[in-house]
Amino acid sequence: MVMQQQQQQGRVIFFCFVFFLLFDSTFEQRVSSLAEKFALLQLRSSLGLRAKEWPIKGNPCLNWTGINCENGRVTKINISGFKRTRVGSQTPQFSIDALHNLTFLDSFNASNFALPGSIPEWLGVSLASLRVLDLRSCAITGPIPSTLGNLTSLVTLYLSNNGLTGQIPLSLGQLSRLSTLDLSRNKHVGPIPAAFGFLQNLTLLDMSSNFFNGSIPPDIGTLLQLKSLNLSDNSLISSIPAQLGNLSNLVGLDLSSNSLTGVVPPELGGLRNLQRMAVENNRLSGLLPDALWSMPRLQFLDASANNFTGILQSVSSIVNATGAVFNLSQNMFYGNLPSLSRRFSLLDLSGNYFEGELPDYAQRNVSINSNCLQNVTSQRSRSECASFYSERGLSFDNFGEPNATGSLPAPKSNKKSHRNVIILAAVLGSAGVIALVLICILLLIFCTRKRAATTQRATGVGHGPASSSPPPPGPGVPLNFSSLGDAFTHQQILQATGEFSDANLMKHGHSGDLFRGTLEGGTLIVVKRIDVHSTRKESYLSELDFFSKVSHSRLVPFMGHCLENENEKFLVYKYMPNGDLSSSLFRKNNSDDDSLQSLDWITRLKIAIGAAEGLSYLHHECNPPLVHRDVQASSILLDDKFEVRLGSLNEVCAQEGDSHQNRISRLLRLPQTSEQGASGTPSATCAYDVFCFGKVLLELVTGKLGISASNDASMKEWLDGTLKYISIYDKELVTNIVDPSLIIDEDLLEEVWAMSIVARSCLNPKPSRRPLMRYILKALENPLKVVREEHTSSARLRATSSRNSWNAALFGSWRSSSDVAAVPAAAAVHKLEGTSSLKQSGTTGSQGSGPNGDNGHSSSTRRHSKEIFPEPHEE
Repeated sequence: MVMQQQQQQGRVIFFCFVFFLLFDSTFEQRVSSLAEKFALLQLRSSLGLRAKEWPIKGNPCLNWTGINCENGRVTKINISGFKRTRVGSQTPQFSIDALHNLTFLDSFNASNFALPGSIPEWLGVSLASLRVLDLRSCAITGPIPSTLGNLTSLVTLYLSNNGLTGQIPLSLGQLSRLSTLDLSRNKHVGPIPAAFGFLQNLTLLDMSSNFFNGSIPPDIGTLLQLKSLNLSDNSLISSIPAQLGNLSNLVGLDLSSNSLTGVVPPELGGLRNLQRMAVENNRLSGLLPDALWSMPRLQFLDASANNFTGILQSVSSIVNATGAVFNLSQNMFYGNLPSLSRRFSLLDLSGNYFEGELPDYAQRNVSINSNCLQNVTSQRSRSECASFYSERGLSFDNFGEPNATGSLPAPKSNKKSHRNVIILAAVLGSAGVIALVLICILLLIFCTRKRAATTQRATGVGHGPASSSPPPPGPGVPLNFSSLGDAFTHQQILQATGEFSDANLMKHGHSGDLFRGTLEGGTLIVVKRIDVHSTRKESYLSELDFFSKVSHSRLVPFMGHCLENENEKFLVYKYMPNGDLSSSLFRKNNSDDDSLQSLDWITRLKIAIGAAEGLSYLHHECNPPLVHRDVQASSILLDDKFEVRLGSLNEVCAQEGDSHQNRISRLLRLPQTSEQGASGTPSATCAYDVFCFGKVLLELVTGKLGISASNDASMKEWLDGTLKYISIYDKELVTNIVDPSLIIDEDLLEEVWAMSIVARSCLNPKPSRRPLMRYILKALENPLKVVREEHTSSARLRATSSRNSWNAALFGSWRSSSDVAAVPAAAAVHKLEGTSSLKQSGTTGSQGSGPNGDNGHSSSTRRHSKEIFPEPHEE
């Protein structure tokens, strides 16, 4: 009996065990392939995944986070945002070789999971079933492999916010099923492939924040399913293709922050579903097409910082203005402000040239700063507005006052008056030549006898090292700066800067602390707070005097002052969104990591040209010539379009001595003034500015921060070691010093090489042999001429070659024996001093004699390249 009971219990246990196995295999999903299970374990190990997400004893299909299975095969893997183990985080790699065996995988998402390394070639070969590949923010580097074009089942491809480089492979045009393609925030170069026109199922295309160049392919206009197109923050040129008007399903269009030119094609007005359009920070011009205002769903339009012009009345007829945000600032719209019948959420019309009276708007969300309006604060100056209207032959209301500026009639020709002018000019010219000869003789006698430093002269502008500025007025003599900018009250300054809170402190300048501020109208400003007790009183007075006499687009915009406080004075400038060059050369990425994004070469060259324009104005267009004396990266301010505005102008003063006397002294090899002023301050000579500018150019080429701000011994050694890699006959040498973060092709490398050569010429140890700033500007504007016309043969340096006259003026002074053989002195001097050859070479605006001094080929002996010292010294 007992035996029978035991047998029955055994049968029950057996049947329960069999039932459990059947139940388990039927209702619990397991990985049926041993190869796939082993692959998952291998992937877990190579990626260093924690047991919290993927427990080693758990069922991958049930207990592993992010694993989906169908019919016992792994179909989806999602490790987005996972954390590695402590050991795995020490040496993270792009190690996903185990995916080879997951042949049924259709989705792999590793976004926000560090996979440093390049995408393997086999990925586009082994995973033929892949439909979704998401590798956003994975720290991937290297190029996109062309094998990804084999993933013909791919629907979604995210590769944004990585360090991908190189050009986009044309094979991506084979992904005919692709719906989403995001390649933004990488380091891709080259053109946008026209093969993208084959991606007919594409609904999202984002290629923003790269280094793409060339034009926008018109083939993109064939992607009729496209809803979002973002090509912003690249280096695209040419015009906007009219074919984009065929994208009838487009909802968002962003072409901002490029170098696009031409007009906005009226075909874009046919985008009936468009809700957001951004074309700011380009070089677009002409009229905005009227069709834009009749787009039924447009809610956001940013066309700021372009060159759009015309009378803006069509904006009043916009169909869907309620809640809309339109930014049309920083353009050249003129005429009366448009009358608005609908309420905008925001309408920014600031920075244009609207005139007349302010309309009685029923809304307050309209910004009208920096225009030419009557009885409205924070407007442009009268002269700027009058000049704008006069250049276009338009009448200007002169801020409502009489004697409005109108278009001037062309003067009538008068042959008799022309003849009299010619005779008078001949007489005066002859008298001038005789007077000049007498002056030169007197100066020659004086210089021969004295053989000493020239005496510093008092001037009317700036503050010199010794006493070049006029003495401050005595007690009781009032200062009148009422016509210089706005006179702010102390309360306005306190309110704008948050009572000078530490959060608004930008930096401690050598002439005062700089604070960020915001005026009541929303205008961003920078306030310099000057403590009269700790700073020279003449410092802010000379700066005010400078701004009262000098005005140029390359100088930081001066907005006003506050002088009512006895102990503290305040100067107000326009805020520069991109700070200065020292802080913008390497910008922090938008991502959460601490990586830096380097300025591209096009922007660096643009900055160099802009700074050269500002210095050329001070040196050659001001009388007497003005010396900046503080040229360094922190003095080069950058607006929202990276246009240069020179700052740190409190040290500007007139050039020491007499320019004619200096020229005669150089020709006769007489002693000159040392590069230190009498008081130990920086020398007040244009040659000193040129030297400092050469260090700025090296900072742009090498990416080494702090070059232009340092004069210590270690920096001198660095300069000495760097200059030996700059030769006009060996382009490859310069690659040893180029900033490694720059992405440059062969043509751009020639421009880098040319800028390096210009920098070396500026760093000549002899001030008299440094080029003039106007020649430096011409060289930077035409960099390829520097290397393509001057480096192949010494025969091109002959004085008979007029097309190279400014090149000779720029570089003839420092070539050493390692670069070129000596050239006869007479030919060199003839080439430097002649002006006719300069005109024939095609340059404009650069008349007069050659640079200061001879070109250094006057000696038949060869000089060793080590004569190029890193710092100026007393000869």
